[in-house]
Amino acid sequence: MALSRQAREIAAEVRLQDWSDAPYRADRAGHRREHDSRASGTQVLTPQQTNVLRMNVMWVTAQALGYADPNFDEYEFAQACGVEIHTRSGQRDGGIAAGLRRTDGRYHRPGTFASDTEDSA
Repeated sequence: MALSRQAREIAAEVRLQDWSDAPYRADRAGHRREHDSRASGTQVLTPQQTNVLRMNVMWVTAQALGYADPNFDEYEFAQACGVEIHTRSGQRDGGIAAGLRRTDGRYHRPGTFASDTEDSA
């Protein structure tokens, strides 16, 4: 299934961003350390920490996209964001889906812990 245009564009932005120094400085969209003369001397995350940050950003945006698009595929979106979607053994990583808030298969409304059939928390 193909991602919506909005999901493709958001994933492209997530993938483009250099997240390795994100906790230490605010920067513009599309930040790349190799193009930034101010990057030297800034603390940098390990590759594993960077991947965790990227995954968290993916989950936050996937939550809103999944709610808005009934055909949304979180694995396709995660992969488009640059998040690894397979385990070392080659199986689909269940953690991708587990990181999203759902009840009975329905995404919770953005900004809440409730689906459309539940009261907001």
